[in-house]
Amino acid sequence: MMAMAAPKTKTYTAEEYLELEITSEVRSEFRDGEIVEMTGGTPAHNEITRMLIFLLTMALRKQPYSIFVTDQRLWLPDCNLYTYPDVMVMPRPPKLQTGRKDTVMNPIFIAEVLSESTQGYDRGDKFSAYRTVATFEEYLLIDQYQPRVEHYARQEANKWLLTVHDRPEARVSLVSVPVELELAELYENLEFGESLDNA
Repeated sequence: MMAMAAPKTKTYTAEEYLELEITSEVRSEFRDGEIVEMTGGTPAHNEITRMLIFLLTMALRKQPYSIFVTDQRLWLPDCNLYTYPDVMVMPRPPKLQTGRKDTVMNPIFIAEVLSESTQGYDRGDKFSAYRTVATFEEYLLIDQYQPRVEHYARQEANKWLLTVHDRPEARVSLVSVPVELELAELYENLEFGESLDNA
């Protein structure tokens, strides 16, 4: 019995993707010609993101940094990838993609809140793509199901140091910006039990 060929995935140019994004009601990534719709976040995901933004904003007040949240698009030209990190920090003023006012290129810090459906991508291909950015120094992967933060800090060109923090009293000292994060604050008001993520 002959197997049927799988239908081809439609490919797009970057220009077509950017045009579609203008009218789209959902955010999507552009991965080298493929458009991938991004799933919505859980309440825990949003609570953690909100608290991280608050802590960064308070620590970096009156300092020359911009903090961006989920709806800010990032362009990674070496990977032909447009994506929307959960949280980014970059020096002010941010570097914009040539010819655009809505897409940045030079984060020094990125954080992603892990979900069951995206944690493999966030740890693997997405982290590899982020590392093509010359300014990128630091990556936080924040678990939404238990108090646990994976902290990657760049040591040199192809060397990154991983530190795992999993105690409520633990403090994460960032290296790209003068900020110290306490896990107890990051996970404030969250109760942990079975996964609520059905993505």
